[in-house]
Amino acid sequence: MQWGRILTAMVTPFTNEGRLNLDAAKEIATYLINHGSDSLVVCGTTGETPTLEHEEKLQLFKAVKEAVGDKAAVIAGTGTNSTATSIELTREVEVIGVDGLLLVAPYYNRPSQEGLYQHFRAIAAETKLPIILYNIPSRTGCNMEAATTLRLAEIDNIIGVKESSGDLDQVTYILKQAPPDFYLYAGDDSMTLPTMAVGGYGVISVASHVVGDKMQDMIKAFINGDITKAAKLHQELFPIFKSLFVTSNPVPVKEALNMMGLPAGPVRLPLVGANETEKEIIAKELKKAGIL
Repeated sequence: MQWGRILTAMVTPFTNEGRLNLDAAKEIATYLINHGSDSLVVCGTTGETPTLEHEEKLQLFKAVKEAVGDKAAVIAGTGTNSTATSIELTREVEVIGVDGLLLVAPYYNRPSQEGLYQHFRAIAAETKLPIILYNIPSRTGCNMEAATTLRLAEIDNIIGVKESSGDLDQVTYILKQAPPDFYLYAGDDSMTLPTMAVGGYGVISVASHVVGDKMQDMIKAFINGDITKAAKLHQELFPIFKSLFVTSNPVPVKEALNMMGLPAGPVRLPLVGANETEKEIIAKELKKAGIL
């Protein structure tokens, strides 16, 4: 797979005044590619997409693509809960020159399984870019069932899915019947190794912002058949994975990056920064991992 096994769902940096910080985005993108990230997903959940203006998204896609050039793929999050809006944004990012798309299941309007199928099918028909679907029931209010994912896998430019259902049975069902060139990525860092154990390809990650190199070590150990080493690394990484979700994503990972001296900046309302207890939990795990 040309995009690799660790796709980092990149944060969107803001200035202290809450404005988009494109210089910081370039700096963080470069850092990620040098520390374990194979490719970058821009304007996903971790990128605070709900609070980004349309023009800000376009500026961000351009800036990150400029920063990484041909060193890594840039996958643009163009999915919304409006099919027409998703198609419009998809057409615009194709001109910018991104490498692919991440399309989240429509949130809030809770479409049926047929509605999900028709939504993704309509967007795929309007672009030549390869597409990864994104199933995250905890945020969208609906689960894209395995049967629906499998129907969509038959569409030529739908090449994979980010599965954040947390359901290994559903993951297994998809993997058992999907085409061999359909890539299933874990959507939760702590599910990376379990997902790969049942045939998944990799992870679309938050924790790779801070432990990308060690996550690569874990994945390489697994692929090379050293299951004991992979399991040990998973266990070592597990406290970091959990600390980065001690409150709503991306609050903890932005806090961690700021602690590391990387210019993630604050989150935008309605999210608020980590409280003192949360900061202590994050700092404690970063120190134990030798990051701080």
